[in-house]
Amino acid sequence: MKQIFINLPVKDIEASMNFYKQLGFTVNPLFSFDNQKCMVWSDQIYVMLQTLEMFKSGNTKNIADPKINTIVTFTLPVESLDKLNKIIENGIKAGGTEPTQTIDEGFMQVRNIEDLDGHNWGVIYLNIEKFKEITGKE
Repeated sequence: MKQIFINLPVKDIEASMNFYKQLGFTVNPLFSFDNQKCMVWSDQIYVMLQTLEMFKSGNTKNIADPKINTIVTFTLPVESLDKLNKIIENGIKAGGTEPTQTIDEGFMQVRNIEDLDGHNWGVIYLNIEKFKEITGKE
C-alpha cells in the first residue's frame, strides 16, 4: 500500500492538533510524541504536525512563513457538499480562516481553509457523474 506523510511545522502543537481534529482528522498515537503529532485523514494520508524545532532538525533550508508565503496547498476530497461545509465551519470555529470565496463550477465545489499557522487546505466535493457528463469523459 502506498501512503503519504505530510510534515508540517507548527508553532503550537496542541492547538494545531485540536484544529485538525475539528476538520475530521484522528490522532495516531503510534507516531505521536511531545514534538510531533500524527493526524490521520485516511489509510493513505497522514499529516505529521511537528514543532518548529523538530521540523528544523531535518532541514538545512530556511522555513518559509506560510502566513506570508504559499509553498504548497493540499486538497482533501469529500463525499458530499454537506460534509465539505461542515469541515470548513468546524475549521473556522477552531481558529482557522477561509481566505477565499467558495468556488462553484456546478459539478465541483471547493472551499479553502487556512490552519493556525497559515497552511492552506482546499476541501473539494466533486460530483463525478456531472463531471463526466460535462466533459464527455468516462
